[in-house]
Amino acid sequence: MGNETQTLQRAFKTKDVLALAFGTMIGWGWIMLSGKWAADAGMLGAMGAYAIGAVLCVFVGMAYAELTPAIPCTGGGVVFSYKAMGYWPSVIAGLATSFAYLGVAAWEGPAFATAVDYVVPIPKFGLLWTISGFDVYATWALVGMVAAVIITYVNYRGAKASAIFQTIATTGLILVGIIFFTGGAFMGDLDYAQPLFTNVAGFAAVLLMVPAMFVGFDVIPQSAGEMNVPLKKIPSLLILSIIAAAAWYILMILATCISAPTSIRVGGIIPVADAMAFNFGNPIWGKICIVGALCGILTSWNGFLYGGARVIYSLANAKMLPAKLGKVHPVHGTPSNAILLCGIISTFSCLLGKGALVWFVNASSFGVVIMYTMVVLSFIFLRKNQPELARPYRVKHAGFIGTMGILVSAFFAYLYLPFGPAPLVAIEWTFVLVWFVIGGLLAAWSKSHYKITEEERQLALFGEEYSGIEGSKKVDSADSAVNLV
Repeated sequence: MGNETQTLQRAFKTKDVLALAFGTMIGWGWIMLSGKWAADAGMLGAMGAYAIGAVLCVFVGMAYAELTPAIPCTGGGVVFSYKAMGYWPSVIAGLATSFAYLGVAAWEGPAFATAVDYVVPIPKFGLLWTISGFDVYATWALVGMVAAVIITYVNYRGAKASAIFQTIATTGLILVGIIFFTGGAFMGDLDYAQPLFTNVAGFAAVLLMVPAMFVGFDVIPQSAGEMNVPLKKIPSLLILSIIAAAAWYILMILATCISAPTSIRVGGIIPVADAMAFNFGNPIWGKICIVGALCGILTSWNGFLYGGARVIYSLANAKMLPAKLGKVHPVHGTPSNAILLCGIISTFSCLLGKGALVWFVNASSFGVVIMYTMVVLSFIFLRKNQPELARPYRVKHAGFIGTMGILVSAFFAYLYLPFGPAPLVAIEWTFVLVWFVIGGLLAAWSKSHYKITEEERQLALFGEEYSGIEGSKKVDSADSAVNLV
């Protein structure tokens, strides 16, 4: 069995990695929810919740920061967990990560159609059904499905095409954000921002949403097998992406609060767009804001579909899922079948309409919690059991970081469990259970069906440089990331 991982394109440079992570984190949520965050917690309360959320994510991010350059292989949590704990923990990490990513990708289609409808009203023909009070029309769903097919095609064509697309869309998102913030700073009114803080309950309500808003920096490890970046640069890119996303959310909350009164920020069709239109005194500016929102949707959609496909590919390439999902396209150098699977899920989810958005967001957030837990456990286990592992970047105070990472993961899990403040509802638990049951059965079938040695599986997961039951080989130069998988 050859080392098929070597065939993936090494197309991502530093700016591409940053655009991938930042663009994936900054999607559609801030456009719809910035006004609500401020209404719940007050302007300073909402900004504080995101500052605290960023600090919490940094503890988990530090585990990624050490593990990614130490094991720079496609799959992220899949390869970390296998190196640290073996087959089934790796499967759990992979299923959780792919579920988290595809859960978010699944609601980007309905979000895209909602944004387009704000700029150019979509004719509503062919009523299909009503889900959670929202009528799903064939014409409305078709807009999201067409976008899903395009995103899938871009990813299918190659990592370079995906990187170019991500960079252009992220640039558009940032430009619109700068215009919105500048307008708020020069033409807004601080009186609109009252109250600055509401109460602890409101603050907690905003903090509940933070985990889902920061998902995306963890896409960086998924692209490790396709990076053309020095190993020692990866940790700084990870942490920088978290800080950049936190700054974005905080500045957008500020701009939203000073741009329009509460009634417009909360009662509008698309709150941030309505706030921008109010502040600039012309509805055309609301449509310009939606252009930025569309860029945010596309960057998030592209990033999560990209990451989800790489996780599934990593498992399938190592015969931990059906091997056909591990096929690499002979021309484009992409995990083509895994991309098509993710694209199909993303496309047909558009038929569920806007009413299903909250299901996807909440269920995928629980997948994020499991993903973070497995990565932090891998960090702890590898520090204890494989101290000789070559680590181009070593986290200081590893015991403290590991403990805090577990506490952060436990806190996030508490939010969504039945006894927590925002428990998942029955249909959301159904999504979680169906995904893990089907994935677990396929992993069990693969384990018994494929006759593969431990050495072959490690070669598939880690490549020659990082395979070996006893631990990874030493790496002399951080710049060798160009030649390693």
